[in-house]
Amino acid sequence: MNRETTTSGGPAAVGGSASPARDGESMIARIAALRRLTVGELREEYLKAFGEETKSRNKDWLFRQIAWQLQALAEGGLSERARQRAAELARESDVRPRSRQLLTPGQPASAAPRIVTVGPVRDAKAPLLGAVLVRDYKGQNVVVRVLEDGFEWDGRVFGSLSAVAKAVTGAHWNGHLFFGLRKAKSA
Repeated sequence: MNRETTTSGGPAAVGGSASPARDGESMIARIAALRRLTVGELREEYLKAFGEETKSRNKDWLFRQIAWQLQALAEGGLSERARQRAAELARESDVRPRSRQLLTPGQPASAAPRIVTVGPVRDAKAPLLGAVLVRDYKGQNVVVRVLEDGFEWDGRVFGSLSAVAKAVTGAHWNGHLFFGLRKAKSA
């Protein structure tokens, strides 16, 4: 994205039409106007810019998101190569599932494609699916099977190893420590 530094030192997009300086000044003015809006007004602007409501009430975050979107719409946003790389990084990382519309310049919000991450994201530290964890606790053999949707112990499925450890001991435990998958930090 082409950028121009404003007199205040912040970035502002430069327009791509017949008069780049005038478009740049217009963008600077639009972004400066965002600074004067209330949180409620910024939430309305967010809805206009992204075509969906936001749960956020953080004024600075809303300002940055809207300002970036205005500049992206004016300048064309990320290149296709950058989008592909971002998608690749997202697939490889532990991100929470969510949906967000991506708009392209001149495209109405209702026509934007939706990108949805489907399925749970597995914790990289979790044991492999199908593994059986065994631990002796107070003379009792605790056997846990690792399932796709949790951990099975005593005929019940738990969402985490910590939940299994609590059910076994009655006290809160770090599940990875309880089953010996991680060493305790030394003091």
